[in-house]
Amino acid sequence: MATCLRLRSCAAPHLRRAPPSRICRPRADCPVAPIRGYARGPAGLSSALLRTDGFVGGLWVSAAATFPVHDPASGAELGLVADCGVPEARAAVRAAYEAFCSWRGVSAKERSSLLRKWYDLMIQNKDDLAKIITAESGKPLKEAQGEILYSANFLEWFSEEARRVYGDIISTPAKERRALVLKQPVGVAAVITPLANQAGIPPGVYNVIPCSQKKAKEVGEALCTDPLVSKISFTGSTATGKVLLHHAANSVKRVSMELGGHAPFIVFDSANVDQAVAGAMASKFRNSGQTCVCSNRFLVQSGIHDSFVKKFAEAIKTNLHVGNGFDERTTQGPLINAKAVEKVEKHVSDAISKGATVVTGGKRHHVGKNFFEPTLLSNVTRDMLCSQEETFGPVAPVIKFNTEEEAVAIANAANVGLAGYFYSQDPAQIWRVAERLEVGMVGVNEGLISSVECPFGGVKQSGLGREGSKYGIDEYLELKYVCFGGL
Repeated sequence: MATCLRLRSCAAPHLRRAPPSRICRPRADCPVAPIRGYARGPAGLSSALLRTDGFVGGLWVSAAATFPVHDPASGAELGLVADCGVPEARAAVRAAYEAFCSWRGVSAKERSSLLRKWYDLMIQNKDDLAKIITAESGKPLKEAQGEILYSANFLEWFSEEARRVYGDIISTPAKERRALVLKQPVGVAAVITPLANQAGIPPGVYNVIPCSQKKAKEVGEALCTDPLVSKISFTGSTATGKVLLHHAANSVKRVSMELGGHAPFIVFDSANVDQAVAGAMASKFRNSGQTCVCSNRFLVQSGIHDSFVKKFAEAIKTNLHVGNGFDERTTQGPLINAKAVEKVEKHVSDAISKGATVVTGGKRHHVGKNFFEPTLLSNVTRDMLCSQEETFGPVAPVIKFNTEEEAVAIANAANVGLAGYFYSQDPAQIWRVAERLEVGMVGVNEGLISSVECPFGGVKQSGLGREGSKYGIDEYLELKYVCFGGL
């Protein structure tokens, strides 16, 4: 697997260097640079885990250029990361392809064992890894610890699923024939994502190519067009996903896309208001609203509207504390960069100019330039930017509606459909709305829905394919029909 990463930091548990006979070496025109020592981590961060180089064919590799990683809370520079380009990407693909030739023959039990070791390493180092995430993203340390556990759980889950990749035997009308269906690995997968972690597995099987935003386009194109790559997996914006789909189409590659969202959160008159407020808090303000499944539009029925807004505002003021992610009291860290803050400001000012009311928050927080107050807006209408675009920040806009049909129509008006949430105590309504919402995942009376055991993914322009669950492994398998005749 070749992984392209547009990173702000690169964290990886220590790997033993492979014996020379087992190293998959890149092509002659893509020489591997000498291995640099571990980066000296900033205060409080593990220097044994913080890496700044790429990782190709079992070796750490540097690049001709680097890019800085900054703490979004303080602006301090955390380190300089190798800014890999097309040559390094091609070397990673070649290393992955060469490794795949032998890796595909490794037994399911052995692959399962290796994934389990990777999981164990993450659990052993979960606290130090969480500190790196908090330093790099600014999110509260407790959330970072949860993210590490969630990531590790995918390794545990698929270490178990690896031994359950079953084929089929199909009955045929011809007595002298038997039909089999085999499931085989798709091949080299290029995973383009803003996150990464790894542990000791055979050289070349896992490769990491960190790159800056400046080089992300060319590196992404190189991975998507390389004939040795059979599968593309991307997490990011819908706009970038469309570009990568275009590149992948020329060689008809398998593609998985986890793209943008614009999640509706609907509260019907029959809902338990306190439960709905608790769900709204969990769904909206995790990582300061910077997750793809965060609620972005709150649709509240007229009969319960005023009560919900009042209790929601009270919960925001009482339970949310803005500050540095390493502060134990903090629940809301910074936005990732100045551009993110500017977008939030734009959405809030646009809403106010068109008649929205700021119930609480509404401006930058005094803690620092990348911090924004948790904000609740009422009297929001569908023509406002916050109703039409994903804010990706701590802003909760509330739209009042009258009927179920109206709420569903507003929710489904978006061209994306990743997650959706609604609160109701009416069983018939629950079934109707759950089936009618045009999203890939629905939370019914629940604000947190992600689980490794369940399929994660969207519809419309929110992406293709599913992650996690028993369905997720199928994204990386090919079906082969085998017909035995003359029996």
